[in-house]
Amino acid sequence: MKKINAHDALIDLLNQTLAQTIDLKLQAKQAHWNVKDVNFISFHELFDMLAKELDEYADLLAERVVQLGGTALGTLQVVAKASDLKGYPVDIQAGKKHIEALLSGTEQLVKKIHQITVDANIVDDDVTADIGTGINRSLSKMVWFLSAHLY
Repeated sequence: MKKINAHDALIDLLNQTLAQTIDLKLQAKQAHWNVKDVNFISFHELFDMLAKELDEYADLLAERVVQLGGTALGTLQVVAKASDLKGYPVDIQAGKKHIEALLSGTEQLVKKIHQITVDANIVDDDVTADIGTGINRSLSKMVWFLSAHLY
């Protein structure tokens, strides 16, 4: 029987968040590729910036899973099953519609990352808590960037 340690639940949460992060990154690329709007270039660049940041966060999350003794689960098949983000509408082109969809997913990811920080603090894992805090700081800024396009 496998011994369960305090980090097992944290590894599971990190992997769930990894899946959600990869999913949102692919949603940002979908928006990046398909936006058609009078403000095309600003949306195109914003969506690409979001995708690049999410790719960095996925790497941080995956590496932390492995550092804690787990296996990072980031294949397309795993992501499709594990992410709880709403499916991205592939038929939209307008910048505002992409913003709304990406904002919703980013806000959901912020909540998931916050839970990592909370859970890491419970098990006295300062490194994982710090990773969560850093990602949340940047994602909260991205929420602000996305929200600013809705006014």
